[in-house]
This record gives sequence, structure tokens and C-alpha cells, in this order.
Amino acid sequence: MKCPYCDHEESKVIDSRPVKDGEMIRRRRSCFNCEKRFTTYERIEVIPLMVIKRSGQKELFNRQNVLNGMLRACEKRPVSKESIEHEVRKLEKELYQVEGKEVTSQEIGERVMAILLKMDQVAYVRFASVYRKFADVDSFLSEIAQMVSDQ
Repeated sequence: MKCPYCDHEESKVIDSRPVKDGEMIRRRRSCFNCEKRFTTYERIEVIPLMVIKRSGQKELFNRQNVLNGMLRACEKRPVSKESIEHEVRKLEKELYQVEGKEVTSQEIGERVMAILLKMDQVAYVRFASVYRKFADVDSFLSEIAQMVSDQ
């Protein structure tokens, strides 16, 4: 690791600690040349997850899009932001374990709806109405009827 002060290429690790739920390691280092200390962060390099949109276009997975959709659906509902964050983290972890590193936006949407159905039924209907593009009240009623019959 190159020293940020003198550009010397050798340093020693003084201390290592896991941070951010063990997904990263913080290392305190000391330069062999100038003896100044600096901090580095190390994380596992992951192969990017690609999302295949309905149009067939591919783009990088963006967890913020999932989080924003769930937050919007749960707005003014008795669901904590921490529980939403937790569920998004779990979903992201599951998605990164997919073989081939490609997933459809439809699969992500279905997984989010399954999560919301367990968390809050109103949030589920809100999300489903946008995701499934309900055109009229009958679409809402049939979705609610399906939800009630599944329980």
C-alpha cells in the first residue's frame, strides 16, 4: 500500500477492525519510510449485478432504487426505516448470489412485493399498484381479493 505522504510503497498494518456489518475491514498502517500513520479500507470486489429491464435494456443494479420504492410504499405506515433497510440489505445479498449475475427487473419487483406483503398490506398494495400499473379500480379490487384469498 502506497503511503499518501511520501509515496513509499511499503507499510505495516498496526490494527485491523471489521466495519459496516463485517463487509469491510479498516486497517491502520504505518509507513516504513516516514513512519506516518494512515487508514485504509478493504472490501471484497464483487462482480456487478446487471438488471434486465422490461425493454430488454441492461443496467447496473442500484439498491437505492429498491430502497426508494419501498420507502415510498411504506410512507406514513407503521414500518420503521431500519426494518426496510434490513430487508433491502437481505434482498441485495440474495440477488448477488444469483448465478450469471443477471436478474430481471420483474424478478426484483416480485421479491419486493413478497417482502412488503409480510411487512404491511397497505404498503404492498401501494407498491403493486405502481409496479403492475393498475389502470382502474377493478385492478385494485382483484389484487386485494387475491391477497385476501392467499391468507
